Amino acid sequence: MKSFKELGLSREFVSVLEKAKIETPSEIQDKTIPLVLAGKDVIGGSATGSGKTLAFASSIIENLKKSERIQALILTPTRELAEQVANSIKKFSEHKKLNVLPIYGGVDIQNQIRRVKNADVVVGTPGRILDHLNRRTLNFSEVKFLVLDEVDRMFDMGFQVDVERILKECPKNRQTMLFSATISSKMDYLSKKYTKDPVEVSVQSHIDASKLKQIYYDVPDGLKFSLFVHLLKKEKSHLVMVFCGTRRNVDFVTNNLIHLGIQAKAIHGGMQQNKRNKALMDFNSKDGVNVLVCTDVAARGLDIQGVSHVYNYDLPKSSDEYIHRIGRTARAGKEGIAISILCSRDYENFNNILIDEKLKISEVKAPYFERVGIIVDERDRRGSKGRGFSRGQGRDNKRRDFSRGRGDKKDFKKSGNSKYGNRGNSRRKDFSKNRDDDRKKSYGRDSSSRRGRDDGQKKSYSRGNQNRSSSRQRDNKKRDFRKSDNRRGRDDDRKKSYGRGKSDNRSKRNFSRR
Repeated sequence: MKSFKELGLSREFVSVLEKAKIETPSEIQDKTIPLVLAGKDVIGGSATGSGKTLAFASSIIENLKKSERIQALILTPTRELAEQVANSIKKFSEHKKLNVLPIYGGVDIQNQIRRVKNADVVVGTPGRILDHLNRRTLNFSEVKFLVLDEVDRMFDMGFQVDVERILKECPKNRQTMLFSATISSKMDYLSKKYTKDPVEVSVQSHIDASKLKQIYYDVPDGLKFSLFVHLLKKEKSHLVMVFCGTRRNVDFVTNNLIHLGIQAKAIHGGMQQNKRNKALMDFNSKDGVNVLVCTDVAARGLDIQGVSHVYNYDLPKSSDEYIHRIGRTARAGKEGIAISILCSRDYENFNNILIDEKLKISEVKAPYFERVGIIVDERDRRGSKGRGFSRGQGRDNKRRDFSRGRGDKKDFKKSGNSKYGNRGNSRRKDFSKNRDDDRKKSYGRDSSSRRGRDDGQKKSYSRGNQNRSSSRQRDNKKRDFRKSDNRRGRDDDRKKSYGRGKSDNRSKRNFSRR
């Protein structure tokens, strides 16, 4: 492996890297830095934490001359990544004192407008960049360097149209660098349309598979959170990242961990930016919290060192996303563990993950653990089914056979109740019976039922036929509901009205279920 000086970086730049204790180039840096210093367009395939920020920043820092106009634009999918990239470039360019400005939503736009006048490098998210372009507060007419970081995630988030609109605002005579964890067909389309003779660079995963342990637990519905708390308390961990599928699940897990005395921080797209920044600062600090609960979108691209455990509280939908999650641990020769906790709603996603035969995920029998008490936000009660707990009634205990083989029949097996403590009485519906019989029986008990009339109801109403003539003279109202237009949702007064006038000639309707 060559040194940074041998790759072509200046002495001043190398000294800055030495102060930051960056002495040896990573694989993506070794392959990319000579190309970008030569002015080549580059398409890089590299995961988070591989050092690609320094790879594309080297060309910008070495070739850009300080002025009061925007000469470099870097697009990122999330606010946190924009802040992280901007801070890295500031640190790497301290010898040139470049003015680097992060631009993203969730903060005061007027402050950004005042500061953008002196910016040399802009790092931003597509939405806020477009907002500035619509206000005519950004001018990209002199942009010489264009970088798209985490392109696949930007497209997954629906930013493809926005990104193309921004690219059209930049001069055609520029250096373009695209970086992504995976090189997809959409990225190929973008490179063919907006780059010139690009050089493709891809590197292998920087994760040591021999030091990364992957396991999963399969538990009944309603016990996922209890097992998760048990593992957090028993596992010896340094920094822990917990991935959830939705913002509401992030809040649910975080609030309940804090309620149980476990310090945790949440980060997702629905939070204010200052709270998100504070959560990251607390998680990265030595005396801060060691549990970060997050969504994939909010955590995308964040380079966090020292993560020992990754928990998949909710399973991702694809193996690519799973690989990106577990890539947060087992870095720099250190050991790490990725733990997935499954219940019935995760089976489909887990099967999709197992399509990738390179992944070796072992099942571990769940230990004995106690059910923990939870707190539920009133807004979340309708969605409590998906958060890893039940409302007192036990659910069917189902386990799935995850043996590989795409054409195999799904095998659900019952699991015992002994090791998980008290779950309540398990109830199971038998859907094999004829529903007509059950419905007829239930309708026969209550003559006020609004759906379908059975024989039992007809008998109860037939008693009034004997006094029909007298009742007609008394209130002139007909009460034979068999001849009324009985529709769902009619109350007694409306039923009475249907018995008047022409209803005598109306044909009888048969409401019996067939």
